[in-house]
Amino acid sequence: MSGENPKTVIVTGAASGIGFACVQGLLAAGHRVCGADLQPVPTEQLSTDPTRFLQVRANVADDADCRTVAARTVEAFGKPNSMIHMAAAHSTLTWRELTTEHFDHILTVNVTSSFLMARAAAEHMTGGGAIVLTSSGSINVGGVGGHGRGGPAYVSSKAAIIGLTRALARSFAPLGIRVNAVSPGSTDTAMTADYDKEARRKVAERTLIGRMGDPKDIAAVAQFLISDAAGYMTGEIVHVNGGDSFG
Repeated sequence: MSGENPKTVIVTGAASGIGFACVQGLLAAGHRVCGADLQPVPTEQLSTDPTRFLQVRANVADDADCRTVAARTVEAFGKPNSMIHMAAAHSTLTWRELTTEHFDHILTVNVTSSFLMARAAAEHMTGGGAIVLTSSGSINVGGVGGHGRGGPAYVSSKAAIIGLTRALARSFAPLGIRVNAVSPGSTDTAMTADYDKEARRKVAERTLIGRMGDPKDIAAVAQFLISDAAGYMTGEIVHVNGGDSFG
């Protein structure tokens, strides 16, 4: 995104993992960022102009909180140009362990929040913009859960993001808003913190690159998708998994 005019970008899940990597990368590129998360963003790790970063504590599964994030962004920086939605909840429960309440919770946090946050941001993108949602490489293999791995509830929620991305791409097209999704493979974040050495070794062996993903690997693609260079892309699911699978 170097060489572009500074953008105003909302990033959810900004306190850690891929979301925090997005915040770091966007600020380093000179953009203005509103970082939303239930947890505090570790601002001490951001070596940048503090006037270009706004932190908002929010539950992105709550419509009012999503609208507050968008409104606070407008107050601080003006209307947003882009939104990257990385906030999500993991579920490692197997089919025998799942309860209705847990399944519904994962769908709410991962799917409903994606819609609510996209809608809240889009309502302020009066001059067009770009939105990036997040699917998961687990949908390609059908994770069964256990040992830190995504189970049926998580995989179902991330599969739903594909349909939502394409529906919103068509819905928002008249507004000049592009909608794409990034689909990360196994990445070294809190979601994979329970992987033991053997699991990490197997993940690395499955990839053609020979390693797990780093949050910056995924953040770089998300940043590309909101950039002017991706101006002819919408409704796409971009797989970033080191060649673990080809989508």
